[in-house]
Amino acid sequence: MPSIRTRFVLNNPLKFLQQIVVGFRANQGLLLSGAIAYYTLLSIIPILALILVLLSQFKDPQGLLDALRDYLVLVTPGQTDAVIKQLSVFLQNWKVVGMLGLALLLFFSSFAFTALENAMSVIFFHRVAIKRRHFLVSAVIPYLYILLLGIGLLIVSFVSGFLHSLDNRTLSFLGQQWSLGYMETSLIYLFGVCGEVLLLTSLYLVMPVGRLSTRHALIGGITAALLWELTRHILVWYFSSLSLVNVIYGAFGTAIIILISLEAASIILLLGAQVIAEYERIGTKPKQEHGLQT
Repeated sequence: MPSIRTRFVLNNPLKFLQQIVVGFRANQGLLLSGAIAYYTLLSIIPILALILVLLSQFKDPQGLLDALRDYLVLVTPGQTDAVIKQLSVFLQNWKVVGMLGLALLLFFSSFAFTALENAMSVIFFHRVAIKRRHFLVSAVIPYLYILLLGIGLLIVSFVSGFLHSLDNRTLSFLGQQWSLGYMETSLIYLFGVCGEVLLLTSLYLVMPVGRLSTRHALIGGITAALLWELTRHILVWYFSSLSLVNVIYGAFGTAIIILISLEAASIILLLGAQVIAEYERIGTKPKQEHGLQT
C-alpha cells in the first residue's frame, strides 16, 4: 500500500513540482550550483592528478590515462582530451612538485566536496535544525571520497583493459563468426553510467545530515544520472555546433566550457536533493522558514 507521501505525489504531481521549484528558488539553488561548479573546477585536476600519482606507483600510467579518458567524457563533454593532456604533462613531471605540492593538491581536492556538503545543508535545513554533523566528520568525508575514487579508477582501468581486448575476439554462433569489438563501446558506456548512478546515490546518502532511505537515494541517483546523460548529449551538440565560447573567450574557452558543464551537473544534483527534501517534508508541519529566502 502506498505511503502517505507517495499518495500525495501521485494525487498532486503539479503541486509537488511547484513545491520543488519554490524550495529550490528559496534556497538560491542556482547560486549554490554555481559555487559547487566553481569549486569542482578548482578541484577536478588536483583530485585526478593526486589519484593518478598514487596509482601510477602500481600500474602503468598510460593505461590509467586511457581508462580515465573513457569515463571522463561523462563529466567533461567535449573537453576530455584537454584535461587528459594536462594530466599527462603533470604525471610526467610530478616529482618536481615535491611533498609540499602534493599536500596542496590534497588540500585543493577537498573543496568540491566541502561546497557540496554545505549546499546540501541548506537544502536539508530541516535536518540541520535538529542535528548537526561533527566538524571532524565533515573534514574526513572529502578524503574518503578521494580514496574511493582512486579505488574506482583502479577497477575501471582493469575493466577497460579487458573490454579493449574484445576488439580482437570473435564469437561463433549458429555457424557465423561475430566480432565482439562492437560490444566494447556499449559496455564501457553502460559501465560508466552505472558508476554515475552509484556515485550520485552515495552523495545523496552521505552528504545530507542524518540517515536517508537507501531507496530514496537510489531513485534520486538514477533520476539525476539519466537527466545528466540527456543534458550531456545536448551540451556536446551545442558546443560542437552552435557555441561561440571559443571565439569569445579564446584560450579560456576550455575552462569556460567545463565550468558550464559542471554548472549544469550541479543544478541537476541539487534539484535531485530538493526533490528528496520536499518528499521528506510532506505531511510535516514546517517549524521554520527557509534560511535563504529570495
